[in-house]
Amino acid sequence: MNEIQETLARWYEARKRELPWRSEPTPYHVWLSEIILQQTRVNQGLEYFIRMVEKWPTLEDLSKASEEEVLKMWQGLGYYSRARNLHQCARQVVENHGGAFPKDYELLRKLKGIGDYTAAAIASIAFNLPYAVVDGNVYRVLSRLYDIDTPINSREGNKLFAQLAQDLLDKNHPGLHNQAVMEFGALQCIPQNPDCIQCPLQSHCLAFAHHTVENRPQKIKKLQVKTRYFNYLVIRTPDNGLYLRKRESNDIWKNLYDFPCVESMKPLSPEEIISSEYFKDLIHNQKFVIGRISTPYVHKLTHQTIIATFVEIKISCFLLTIKTKNIPLAFENELGTYPVPKLIDNYLTNNKH
Repeated sequence: MNEIQETLARWYEARKRELPWRSEPTPYHVWLSEIILQQTRVNQGLEYFIRMVEKWPTLEDLSKASEEEVLKMWQGLGYYSRARNLHQCARQVVENHGGAFPKDYELLRKLKGIGDYTAAAIASIAFNLPYAVVDGNVYRVLSRLYDIDTPINSREGNKLFAQLAQDLLDKNHPGLHNQAVMEFGALQCIPQNPDCIQCPLQSHCLAFAHHTVENRPQKIKKLQVKTRYFNYLVIRTPDNGLYLRKRESNDIWKNLYDFPCVESMKPLSPEEIISSEYFKDLIHNQKFVIGRISTPYVHKLTHQTIIATFVEIKISCFLLTIKTKNIPLAFENELGTYPVPKLIDNYLTNNKH
């Protein structure tokens, strides 16, 4: 061990958070925690991890679940492709590897939803193989330690930081080392206003010496966020049934349920909504009454902002003209069984009948 490795290891043993996937770092637990914690804070992801392990104690149990069950369990975490990939990966491991994750980095990389980072995490933490992880926390720690201004989201940056992480890795204790660096970035070397005075790596930190801590890491600015307007049709039957819509295209929230929707480039008036071709095809010649129209809900995603308006529509009989299976009729006591985006869950919670 060199001095930085020793310092990180001592700090980790003294300061690490007690988390269930650390106390029992099986390949299944490591994999599940890493998928959940992509784009998710630990305090939020912890409860999902516990619930999922209780419901599906083994990888084989998870593989036997339906995709809809997995999406429902995942509801609220966002980035739902993670849940779909999680489910497909579980089935892959059961079908192709006898239900056990392979102890080989390259084979791990071939599994659905597992990239360089997750493969390195499983390989090192579960199997003690010498592969360094590079996540947001690791980028931050390395960029400050070595005072690097190369953008972390550039091709050059990806290669540079991967090599630095591998060079710094304690090859004898890779799992411990990787967890130490990630935890150090999460608790000590935090994004804003880190406590550099009390930092055990201060004497090794070039960014501290050069007064550039707040400027590390560097990133290439993101593309402009797109704004989309969703004009949701909350169609209620006389017995208070609701028509949902299963999202099946390769767009956000694939295979989750929302409401039939008229999407537009700008806010629409009720008159513009009911004159749209989508509305006419859906309602056809049925009699309807427009009820309450919600104030806009603003829902921010990574690369887009959804501005949603919910238009309550009451009809006198069932929509017999609906021919597609992706618009089921649901009732109040059934709504909880459908996986829905957070936006829809918020609306349903605020508008219980």
